[in-house]
Amino acid sequence: MKVLVSLCVFVPLLALATAEDEAVLDSILRDRSHIEETLRLAADEKAGDYAAALQRLRKIYHNSIRPMEQAYKYNELRQHEISDGEITSKPMVLFLGPWSVGKSSMINYLLGLLDTPYQLYTGAEPTTSEFTVIMHGEKIRTVEGIVMAADSSRSFSPLEKFGQNFLEKLVGIEMPHSLLERVTFVDTPGIIENRKQQERGYPFNDVCQWFIDRADLIFVVFDPTKLDVGLELEMLFRQLKGRESQIRIILNKADSLATQDLMRVYGALFWSLAPLINVTEPPRVYVSSFWPYDYAPDTSRELFKREEISLLEDLNQVIENRLENKIAFIRQHGIRVRIHALLVDRYVQTFKEKMSFFSDPELVFKEIVDDPDKFYIFKSILAKTNVSKFDLPNRDAYRDFFGINPISSFKQLSAQCSYIGGCLLEKIERAITHELPSLLGSINSGKNPALSSCEVTGCGEKPKNRYRRN
Repeated sequence: MKVLVSLCVFVPLLALATAEDEAVLDSILRDRSHIEETLRLAADEKAGDYAAALQRLRKIYHNSIRPMEQAYKYNELRQHEISDGEITSKPMVLFLGPWSVGKSSMINYLLGLLDTPYQLYTGAEPTTSEFTVIMHGEKIRTVEGIVMAADSSRSFSPLEKFGQNFLEKLVGIEMPHSLLERVTFVDTPGIIENRKQQERGYPFNDVCQWFIDRADLIFVVFDPTKLDVGLELEMLFRQLKGRESQIRIILNKADSLATQDLMRVYGALFWSLAPLINVTEPPRVYVSSFWPYDYAPDTSRELFKREEISLLEDLNQVIENRLENKIAFIRQHGIRVRIHALLVDRYVQTFKEKMSFFSDPELVFKEIVDDPDKFYIFKSILAKTNVSKFDLPNRDAYRDFFGINPISSFKQLSAQCSYIGGCLLEKIERAITHELPSLLGSINSGKNPALSSCEVTGCGEKPKNRYRRN
């Protein structure tokens, strides 16, 4: 009887305690309304125009750029093949940094995943051992890495080249979320300086480079207790060279320090990173505490809130410019393909000019590849075309390229023409100078970016061979 009475008293008390705990928890959670307002998640988008522009971009790539890629085996030089999934993919936001600095908590906060079955696990110890891709889907589900790599409609199929050990460390999470309709988040394993590279079981730096090359925005996250720079972090910043415009440095957990200590930590962070970021204008640094709970008392709440809104505006800018960035990326890729084709054409032309009846083909071409400046291979491209010397690829790369691909397997550009299809060089130049800028202009002016008949039929123009002698 005494036990029954005790239970009768204990159960209401337990229910009361639970209700009080929930009330206390709600009171310490931070208001998230500014996230939806800044990112304009409630705004309607013209999905039809966006899809039409992507379709036109895909058409230009397949008709004007890809044939040149295949003819001169560009993918074997740069190891970067553009798939339809990459053209139609959403902007990618990549989170990098040491372990337990708040990368996963930041994603949970932005997506409102706290106390949901699919919140990313966080803790004081190293917790994220996988590359986690958070993307939009019709329902909440987990996608294994081998499934992501096997699906050609996604942009992750090239990750198969890193092996099965890596695919076991790759996981995707799909969920119906308005922000994920416009952007994809990638959470990465934390950097642990006392761990050897081979202990991961896969080429960690190569995988990071793959994501870095495709990221539209890169958040490098630190916290006040992990500002030391080791070999792995130093290697990471070497991989970020040339991507400074996409990098944002985040000093997280800033409300754990007093204002005076925070100023010292801010200076120490710049002192640690200065040797790694050798640019005139350093990346933007955001100082705040990015997680769902309220700021600690007696800290710079207003400053942290403004910093957070500035970061959200930065993210929103990437989302709103995603189509323009995609067009610019394809155009930049087309310029590189064109330069590669011009260089291969020049190698082929020089080889044919130096060959005679008694010449040894291998010795002749070895002389050309070993010393291209002697034969003005690269200088001739600069003299005859509007190519910047800073866009020219490494000379040594062509020694390896022609080691795999014999010079006899390539035709000159003058022979890459057909009556129906036209000349490959003219098509890629038209895409670079006219079609892609025109598509970009139609988006900025609000015109309908649907496919034009000229892109399919060529407007009845007869293909011309610019290399044919009259």
